[in-house]
Amino acid sequence: MSFLKSFPPPGPSEGLLRQQPDTEAVLNGKGLGTGTLYIAESRLSWLDGSGLGFSLEYPTISLHALSRDRSDCLGEHLYVMVNGKFEEESKESVADEEEEDSDDDVEAITEFRFVPSDKSALEAMFTAMCECQALHPDPEDEDSDDYDEEEYDVEVDTTPTVAGQFEDADVDH
Repeated sequence: MSFLKSFPPPGPSEGLLRQQPDTEAVLNGKGLGTGTLYIAESRLSWLDGSGLGFSLEYPTISLHALSRDRSDCLGEHLYVMVNGKFEEESKESVADEEEEDSDDDVEAITEFRFVPSDKSALEAMFTAMCECQALHPDPEDEDSDDYDEEEYDVEVDTTPTVAGQFEDADVDH
């Protein structure tokens, strides 16, 4: 896969909060292998034993959660949803997708799952992710509202009423 690259892991200068060895990385249901997950203030990185891996910038991470579903074939794991596509594709499939999505403004998402061999580390991994994600708030959430004000405006009758006004009204029961 083309997005796997060789790079040095984040260190203390990048605010490394957690280093989790023996962690399997799964991309959209496809296993990438076992390596080390690095949760740093600057980025989330995973490197396999040969030094190949990937880094995710926090602004691209739209969601992270703990999956405790033991019926899932992966078992308990850290789930991370990222805005963008991280898989290598043929030119044909990209052209087909562009035609299908030409009317939609839907951004592609990628799902990563990190499965540590030591399941007791999951809570600490999640906490470290929360701390790091909080350092990188989504600028769009601060400056814009996802809802169109006019679309969701509700007209409210603010005319003052007299107590008991409707007691004598004709009402069908």
